[in-house]
Amino acid sequence: MDLQHFRAPNTTSRLVGRARAVYRAIRDRRFVGAYELECPICRYTGLFKWYGDPPRRDAQCPHCRSLERHRLLKLWFDQNEARLRGGTALHFAPEPGVTRIFKPAAGRYVTADISPDRADRVLNIEDMPGEKSGEYDWILCSHVLEHVDDRKALAELHRILKPGGMLIIMIPIVEGWPATCEDADVRSEDHRAKYFGQNDHVRYYGSDVRRRITQANLVLDEFTAVEPNVSRYGLTRGEKVFVATRQ
Repeated sequence: MDLQHFRAPNTTSRLVGRARAVYRAIRDRRFVGAYELECPICRYTGLFKWYGDPPRRDAQCPHCRSLERHRLLKLWFDQNEARLRGGTALHFAPEPGVTRIFKPAAGRYVTADISPDRADRVLNIEDMPGEKSGEYDWILCSHVLEHVDDRKALAELHRILKPGGMLIIMIPIVEGWPATCEDADVRSEDHRAKYFGQNDHVRYYGSDVRRRITQANLVLDEFTAVEPNVSRYGLTRGEKVFVATRQ
């Protein structure tokens, strides 16, 4: 019998073993990127880690654990801090790293989440009868709208903003899609993960998100991750911070 028939199973086993080892390394976030990057939040300089499912290279700062969206928000903040200074602020679904960036600029800083024990207040962003109209100078709403009825949420956010107040939004978006992908019949966690990228999302935005925001009587501006910032800070190419102002 040809000796190759004896070697093939061992070779296959070794390849499978290596593939599993690679998967575990990525899963455990031990892989690092190929380029030295700078974190605008903590000023670490060096190799960033892979992060996510599927894993993204150069996604996580190993020192402060910031991700691409956090670093983009920091760049926007650095250019707009004067506009935020001293204002009354509301931050939905606060991430500690983002709070550390924005809180020092506020005169009064309130955090909110629909789940208890995660923030200062328990609020349903779709319906906030306890919040006064025109109460806030600026509101931070990063990766929240894809979880909720965004039309109701945007109407409420508009209501509680002061005239001239700012709503700072980040969302998952596919710019090449003219229409947002959403379907009320997609209800199971598995199907939501398949269609919307995460098991608690109810949509994946397309470029029409701009119309959804402006239909809430908000004037829209955008801050985009472009070069050389992408390659310097490990940003996602083309990712947006949407800044909507109540007139």
